[in-house]
Amino acid sequence: MASPLAVTSLAEHDAPLPDAIKAYGRDWRRMTQALCLGSFLVFINLYLVQPILPLLASDLRLSSLQASLTLSVSTLMLAVALLVFGPLSDALGRRRILLWTLAGGVACSGLALLADGFWSLLTVRALQGFLLGGLPAVAVAYMSDEMEQPALMAAVGLYISANSLGGITGRVAGGFVAEHWGWQASFAVVGVFSLLALGALWQWLPRQRRFVAQPLNLASMLAGLGRHLRNPRLWPVFLFGGLNFFIFVNLYSYMTFRLSAVPWSLGSQWLGLLFLTYLAGTFGASQSGKLAQRLARLQQAWRDGVKDREKGGVKGNQQEGEQSSEQNSEQSLAAMHRTGQALTMMLGTSLLIVGTLLTLSHSLISMMIGLSINAFGFFLAHATASAWVGRNAEGARASASALYLTAYYLGASLGGFWLEPFWQAAGWPGVVVGGVLVLLITLGLAVYCWRSVATTQSSG
Repeated sequence: MASPLAVTSLAEHDAPLPDAIKAYGRDWRRMTQALCLGSFLVFINLYLVQPILPLLASDLRLSSLQASLTLSVSTLMLAVALLVFGPLSDALGRRRILLWTLAGGVACSGLALLADGFWSLLTVRALQGFLLGGLPAVAVAYMSDEMEQPALMAAVGLYISANSLGGITGRVAGGFVAEHWGWQASFAVVGVFSLLALGALWQWLPRQRRFVAQPLNLASMLAGLGRHLRNPRLWPVFLFGGLNFFIFVNLYSYMTFRLSAVPWSLGSQWLGLLFLTYLAGTFGASQSGKLAQRLARLQQAWRDGVKDREKGGVKGNQQEGEQSSEQNSEQSLAAMHRTGQALTMMLGTSLLIVGTLLTLSHSLISMMIGLSINAFGFFLAHATASAWVGRNAEGARASASALYLTAYYLGASLGGFWLEPFWQAAGWPGVVVGGVLVLLITLGLAVYCWRSVATTQSSG
């Protein structure tokens, strides 16, 4: 198999690149499985602290906001890393950055064992978040480079599913181990497992075949980022992903504090099981591509029906229609895909609002149902938004994906500062109010994306 440098050399001499990978073939399965394993490792390490926040607050004598910083600082540094590793991978290639940064992030779980206080733990978590940012910065761009559109949509859904599975495993394992052996043991168990899995990933991840390097130039990197920020198809989705995660992940953090208090008084291992509701998100992400295609077909059928009624059944010039259809078929197909994706983002955000409102109940069962609906809707919307960015970027796809994920993880790191005053003022009902206010904005952004596609189709 050719190396990335060989592929670049061929491209520079105008030689044709290898065919893009088709969905569900051997190459597709190998690449998707490898990136899903890598994604699993990132998020098992990132989120293992979330169910033990009340335990950290108790052991280290911290406030709820201070304890939450052990998660927030990691997501903040991950967001910073995305702006570094995404553009770098456009010049240096995706694979080497992905592997070496992931190795460093796994090693930080071992360093956490040496932390003897809040500030040393916070420093290790900041470094870990930065290094774990390498894989998310390049993974979707890696797939966008190598795969056809249908293959990309299916693969991104599974990749996001692995995100949620890693998050579930890290939280459940972290809570269970911490309950019995202390929070330091949680880092040890997750670190050893991650080290073993990393060896397998190093062997499985295929080399790039279609990557074409761009010169490493700071001015061009900044210009590329600016181009993405000005792209009317991208900036609303950057905000959409960031504000959704701003609320979603921090709802869970405050839920752990809610359920650790009376009348529930749950310990760390039971709080870890709370995150099994993410399994609904795993399913939602895996179905995102199929659902977007289905909604696109329904929208197109509705539009065709409206046009037929407007024409009153009268056929125009058939030859002219056939020529126009041939010229515009590719653009129409792309617009149809975007329509389905925008509708899927609208649906996911609506479910996120409904699930958040259900958590107002004092019944644990109702809370679990609400959180499950939350997770399904959130990951459905997130997987779709990730695929939207990878497909609508105008060059430098890794930089575009990095900007989306920067907004995404920046939202995660800042959401606690928004929700904390609501928590202090009114407890969980206040958190729900603060959350829904923001989610109404993200729903509006999804509607904006849908209307912009509809307007383009009408004008075309």
